[in-house]
Amino acid sequence: MHRRPGDRAEDGAAVVEFVLVGVLLLFVFMGVVQVGLVLHTRKVLAAAAAEGARHAANLGADPASGGGWTQELLAHSLPAAGRQVTCTGSGAMGPGGLPLATVTCQGRMRLTFLPLGVSVPLHVTGRAVKETAQ
Repeated sequence: MHRRPGDRAEDGAAVVEFVLVGVLLLFVFMGVVQVGLVLHTRKVLAAAAAEGARHAANLGADPASGGGWTQELLAHSLPAAGRQVTCTGSGAMGPGGLPLATVTCQGRMRLTFLPLGVSVPLHVTGRAVKETAQ
């Protein structure tokens, strides 16, 4: 294959373009994975809060016990995020005077792929109708 004198200017251009596009695609991929991790953590946190509220809604259970129950669930489900989230249980009145057990969890989740300790706030509430003896 014969080269023309002006062809030397583009030697190695494909490698540079590949690196530039590869870095962009890597950042997009890491962003998608990070969003997935945050959504998964929030979903597990909401499920644990709902389970804690159902526990506190049992007949004879203290409505405040739901927070501790939820903390135990989080210690097994999300060991790292569970340490940065606090859950509290309480009783409340719903519409029409319906007794509710409520568990509220809040905290922060550190983002995995961003340096410098950037974090996102997490806040979920689980509610269940309190059982009453009639």
